[in-house]
Amino acid sequence: MSMVRIETVTGGSVLPWLEDLAALRIRVFRQFPYLYDGSMDYERDYLAEYAESERGLIVLALDQDRVVGCSTGLPLAEADAAFRRPFVEAGRDLESVFYFGESVLEAEYRGRGLGHQFFDQREAHARRLGYPVTAFCAVVRPPDHPLRPPGYRVLDGFWRKRGYRPFPELQARFAWKDVDQAGETQKSLVFWLKSSEPDH
Repeated sequence: MSMVRIETVTGGSVLPWLEDLAALRIRVFRQFPYLYDGSMDYERDYLAEYAESERGLIVLALDQDRVVGCSTGLPLAEADAAFRRPFVEAGRDLESVFYFGESVLEAEYRGRGLGHQFFDQREAHARRLGYPVTAFCAVVRPPDHPLRPPGYRVLDGFWRKRGYRPFPELQARFAWKDVDQAGETQKSLVFWLKSSEPDH
C-alpha cells in the first residue's frame, strides 16, 4: 500500500496545483451523490477563489507527487453568495463561520483515515484564525434515486462523530448539470455545523 502525505497550501501556493485539483474534483464529483458533470473552466475559476483568499486553505493528499484527494476551506463571508444566503436569511453572523467547501478522495484511497485528517487540518486552521463555528453542506438526494449505487453509505455517522449536526433550516440552493441530465437543475444542500458556542 502506497504512502500518502498530507500537505496544506494557502494563497498563491495553490496555483501550481489548480489543474490537478480541477481534474480530481471533476472525476470524484461525477460519482453519487453529487453526479456533477463538471468542466475544467468552471473548476479553475472556482479553485482560483482559494488562491485569492488570504485565510482560505486547500489540504492536499499526495501519493508521490500525484494529487489523490483534497479538502478546502475559507471564511463563509468569502464563499459564494448561494452558501452565504441561508445564514444571512436566518440572521446568523457570517464572520463567525469558517466554511468547508468539500473533501474529495479517489476511491482506492478511502478507508485510510484521510477523511479525518482533512477535518483535523481544516478545523485547526479555523481555530488558529479564531473562528468559533465550522460548517459544511451536503447535497440532499432521495433514498430511491436511480443512480444510487448498491450498498451506498451516507456519511452522517462520520460527521456526527466529528461533532457536527445538521441544521435543516439552513439550506443552500445551487444548480449544476447531473451526469444523466440534459441541463442544470437546482439542488438543495443542508448545512452541518460544529461550534464551541452553546447556542449553535
